[in-house]
Amino acid sequence: MSSITSSNAEQYSDSQKLAARARLHNKYTIAEHDWFSWVIGQLPFKAEDSILDIGCGPAWFWAKAIEVLPQDLHLTLADLSQGMMQEAAERCRTLPLASVTGQQADAGNLPFDDASFDAVIAMHMLYHLPDPQAALAEMYRVLKPGGFVGVTTNGVNNMRELYALATVFGSAPYDPAGAAFGYDVAQKMLQDQFGNVTMTQYPAYLVVTDPEDVFLALTSYSPGDMADRIQLDTLRKAIGNTFQAGNGALKIEKESGLFISQKSI
Repeated sequence: MSSITSSNAEQYSDSQKLAARARLHNKYTIAEHDWFSWVIGQLPFKAEDSILDIGCGPAWFWAKAIEVLPQDLHLTLADLSQGMMQEAAERCRTLPLASVTGQQADAGNLPFDDASFDAVIAMHMLYHLPDPQAALAEMYRVLKPGGFVGVTTNGVNNMRELYALATVFGSAPYDPAGAAFGYDVAQKMLQDQFGNVTMTQYPAYLVVTDPEDVFLALTSYSPGDMADRIQLDTLRKAIGNTFQAGNGALKIEKESGLFISQKSI
């Protein structure tokens, strides 16, 4: 299995390009709860748990989660990007946690002892890996008996209305994350590794009212971030036509879910 991002080092050296995509979700999601709050409500953390966040990114999740998390949590942040991990650690060290540790790490070869953590989470990152099954095996190894893994990913139909616009770059008209590590793959791999898995889909959609935010999102990752002037002009025209057809708005259906598996005692 190949990853969806051939330039992860450049894409995720810091949070700048990720923020361009997050802007769409932060500004335009229609849902009872925002994504982070919804995920927090599903994860069965307990007081004093030792937690590993693999592919932690800039740790926006923990900054949002801290208000409702149990007390005295011990958090280890791991990311292949040194810059991203450092940003995450700096953000989390200002939060009321029992301890915060940052570690540059390859998800397929984690530098942690067996049975080290009560919980391991991997949020929207396994589709970047050439071998997500190896990463799940590593998560299983470092998890304590009775502990749980929480994995989030997208379905192949996630945000199809957005990805249809990226066809001007020659991209497929669907979410590459959902194609690489979508619902069916996540379900099977977690079941194979843990022997159990439950899945819950986030009930939400987007109504985008600013065409520029769509443009910024689609040019924040490959191949849009390397597009030439003709392609960019074509993209702007396609976006404009879509918004005109939608009376000044673009409705985008989401398909994102949380998978939870428990390590047997």
